[in-house]
Amino acid sequence: MAIFRQLSLGAKAALAAVTVFVSMIISRSYLAESLELRAWRWLFRLQLALFVNSLMLSGSLYIWRSTVSNLCPSPAAESTCFQLWKVAVLVFLALAHSSFFTMLFLVAEEPCFFSLAAYSCLGAYIIMVFFLCILSAMEQAYQLLAWRSGRVVGSLDKTRKLALRPALAVVVTAVLSVAGLLNAAQPPAVKTVAVPVHQLPSSMNNLKIVLLSDIHLGPTVGRTKMEMFVRMVNVLEPDITVIVGDLSDSEASVLQTAVAPLGQLRSRLGTYFVTGNHEYYTSDVSNWFTLLESLRVQPLHNENVKISSAWAHRGGSDGKGEGHDWICLAGVDDIEADILHYSGHGMDLVKALEGCSPDRTIILLAHQPLAAKRALQARPDINLILSGHTHAGQIFPLNVAAYLLNPFFAGLYQVAQATFVYVSPGTAYYGIPMRLGSRAEITELILQRAP
Repeated sequence: MAIFRQLSLGAKAALAAVTVFVSMIISRSYLAESLELRAWRWLFRLQLALFVNSLMLSGSLYIWRSTVSNLCPSPAAESTCFQLWKVAVLVFLALAHSSFFTMLFLVAEEPCFFSLAAYSCLGAYIIMVFFLCILSAMEQAYQLLAWRSGRVVGSLDKTRKLALRPALAVVVTAVLSVAGLLNAAQPPAVKTVAVPVHQLPSSMNNLKIVLLSDIHLGPTVGRTKMEMFVRMVNVLEPDITVIVGDLSDSEASVLQTAVAPLGQLRSRLGTYFVTGNHEYYTSDVSNWFTLLESLRVQPLHNENVKISSAWAHRGGSDGKGEGHDWICLAGVDDIEADILHYSGHGMDLVKALEGCSPDRTIILLAHQPLAAKRALQARPDINLILSGHTHAGQIFPLNVAAYLLNPFFAGLYQVAQATFVYVSPGTAYYGIPMRLGSRAEITELILQRAP
């Protein structure tokens, strides 16, 4: 205990994060089977919120030190304006830290103002921490270069010098946050992409698939946005609509009215869904499958359908699809199901592609680009894989991390002569109602028969 007291606040925050992370592993390994499902959902979300907040503590201390503590020695520290500034920074940090807790209490048909404010502050928090670090690094680099060259660094008035860096970071954060909020508030862009597909039946040339991904119904995305997405899709008159995961961030019973507009989708050959990692975080996948089926959205749970110009028939090698021009549309569970040991779920490519012969066009739905890479390593004869997950980074500077951590980032990739991967940047956003350096998208894929 004495050693713990001697640790710095940053070290205590890091230790708290490690402790919560270990508790998540223990509960996932030993308590998942013994706890009642609802209790397990609450425990997992509470652990996740505590883990994220533990990680954020170091950044919050850095923001407070940069924008408040370092200015306290100045004469202006006793002014009313500075006291109001301290309150504003404290409220900002408190809102940012409360964002993940809204998953526990404030998920409903439509987002509430507090959730939107909390997640907006979280987005601004990420931007501010990044720019404070950049400005500090630039200052240190300048001083080092000046010292090595033997030059004397001119010094500003001490008060101005202390205030300049946080003031600049606050201005940049405010401008970028407003830009990100306005960008995310726009309807998603409709992007049309032509994909050459080998072995595509001539009767299915110019087949239109509309791709949705990463809608994240939850604290900051609700029914109104879902209704807008459905209207936009119906205008495109798709042959097939696919949703490649992360549709929701809470239980089906909580969001059933928010997701109800999906029942109004008009897709000539059907609407299909595969799980993303966030479906498994809800611990309610079976109920989501039941709800989606009631809305005429067919989950592909490591299975496939044979689609012809006239009908769709669920997997296997016999059925109506035989004797007609058809393509194989398959879907796999998200790879996170294996990590979470989610009973009855996990990526099973062999099962998903059962009956999909290499002499037919194969289209695979797989939420994560990493799953797409693994699928192509096992079955290079797949013609097209549709994924999401990356959000194209959603906000700067997370774009850089998303680019480095995923084998495919966003857009269309030609992996081989007859193989393509398309990664959607997402139709909405996760939590933070901002997009900076990316744009939400509804993708209209036109499959064209390759010579």
